[in-house]
Amino acid sequence: MAGYTLAELESDIRDYTEVGSGVFTGAILGRFIENAEYRMLRDVPIDAYRKQQTGSLVTGQQTINCPAGCLFTRGIQVYTATDGTITGPNNWLIKRDQTFLNEYVEASTATSPPRGMPKYYAQFGGATAVSDTTSGRYMFAPVPDNTYTFQTHFNLMPTSLVTNTSGTYISKNFPNGLLYGCLVEAFSYLKGPMDMLTLYENRYKQEVEKFAAEQIGRRRRDDYTDGTIRIPIESPPQ
Repeated sequence: MAGYTLAELESDIRDYTEVGSGVFTGAILGRFIENAEYRMLRDVPIDAYRKQQTGSLVTGQQTINCPAGCLFTRGIQVYTATDGTITGPNNWLIKRDQTFLNEYVEASTATSPPRGMPKYYAQFGGATAVSDTTSGRYMFAPVPDNTYTFQTHFNLMPTSLVTNTSGTYISKNFPNGLLYGCLVEAFSYLKGPMDMLTLYENRYKQEVEKFAAEQIGRRRRDDYTDGTIRIPIESPPQ
């Protein structure tokens, strides 16, 4: 199956469901598509949305903004360098809950909290769009005593096909899964027939299993390091 543009996917949803644009308007189909995309983001960690961003901590400032559109954070490295370069000695921070860091920096020392190279971080709030740079925050402990360089490894909240109408990573590389996910939304909206809803739900799950095997299996291993996959074969007892 070739990749989808927005217009092509809308056309296929209407064709599969045999429902015209008078009922399935562009706005309604847009909701189906976004719901299916968000479902995929939760079902499979997609490599294409793994990103890195470099910045500098602020001396004496305990919190900073998360990267724009940060869906979740996979790790933070802090380097001893203070010139913005990501070379030389560095430490991976340990993730803790915000309450842990509040206890670490005790209230009695709030006016002059302990400073040093951060060891822990917590995340609170959350980006609501790719362009959102203000709602998500990182907290560090100890409070930075210098402008250390840091690199955030995170998964990006991607732009929807509804916005990027010429195609997205999912619509180009996983079009069948996107279609089946949209058809589940469509038949749920139509309240049946249940056999069609069940059919496309099962088709979606089958395709997601294959996609997940690629994303978190083949894309994250190689034959040199891990060898080839060996599937055990049942043999009759001797």
